[in-house]
Amino acid sequence: MKKILALLSLVVLLVSCGKGEQNNKNILYLYGWADYVPTEIYEKFEKETGIKVVEDIYSSNEEMFAKIMAGGTGYDILTPSTDYAEILMNEGKLEKLDKSKLPTFKNIDPMVLEKLQYFDKNNDYAVPYVMGATAIVVNTKYVKNFPKDFTIYNDSAYKGKMTLLDDMREVMTSALGTLGYSQTTSNEAEIAQAANLVKEWKKNIAKFDSESFGKGFANEDFWVVHCYPENVYSELNADQLKHTQLIIPEKGGTSYIDSFVVLKNAPHKEAAYKFLEFIHRPENYKLVAEHLKLPSINVPARKLITVQPMYQIDALKNTQILRDIKNTLDLQNKYWQEILVD
Repeated sequence: MKKILALLSLVVLLVSCGKGEQNNKNILYLYGWADYVPTEIYEKFEKETGIKVVEDIYSSNEEMFAKIMAGGTGYDILTPSTDYAEILMNEGKLEKLDKSKLPTFKNIDPMVLEKLQYFDKNNDYAVPYVMGATAIVVNTKYVKNFPKDFTIYNDSAYKGKMTLLDDMREVMTSALGTLGYSQTTSNEAEIAQAANLVKEWKKNIAKFDSESFGKGFANEDFWVVHCYPENVYSELNADQLKHTQLIIPEKGGTSYIDSFVVLKNAPHKEAAYKFLEFIHRPENYKLVAEHLKLPSINVPARKLITVQPMYQIDALKNTQILRDIKNTLDLQNKYWQEILVD
């Protein structure tokens, strides 16, 4: 989940763990995103089970994957985004779940489970944790009567006041979707057409930006940003929120599902099952949804939540989850490099 940018003050490097700790049944090693699981969840879990969760943090799916493939061991649970959950499953790195140990799995929204079934047909490998959107956020104090999709980037009236993510997969998938094409297309003419559309958008943006869009929007340097909205909303005060509108485009919109997966060589599998069962109890998942301000994928937890999410789960139904496009990745990257130098 590239979306949460906060840094964790303590990073535990599992490679330094002694063998005694690895064999300790009352410990669980989780390799994931910073500030993603509320501290209160860990505290409650340890109080109930006696199992201490130790976090190691990665800043990108690529970093996590490289470490696992290089032989990094000792981890029990990872929290990859969907495309990397698919890759890890295909690489034979994941444990097939024993759902008899996960009675709370039934609490997960069927729509979310269905989004994963293109690669995990029976939802045997990934336990969804959160679903969120990549969105467009607009400052309505300056931008009026705008389209609710990516065609807003065709409007030269806001030239220099808009940004797109510095992320080939996000931008190219949105361009392909805007044109009605699949992100997995192998048709080079369709990919070239999407690249030409991005080149048109590029004429009106200040820059491709995956780091400073939140502060830039809050400072009113930018009025339209393609973004992970949690990183924008965390920068805004109550007055700014009054003239901020979030768009999740029906055409070209993308979303992400970050899931918990158990590694096949996990040293503490029973502890891992206990944690996955625990976190999807409604009273516990309520803490997750309120912490992240994302829509609850846990259906019974929705009745308990008192913090309004940034958007509703229904807005994500027509969005595309980023998939593993290994067969066309090099082709898309060729056109992306042309976009960057154009």
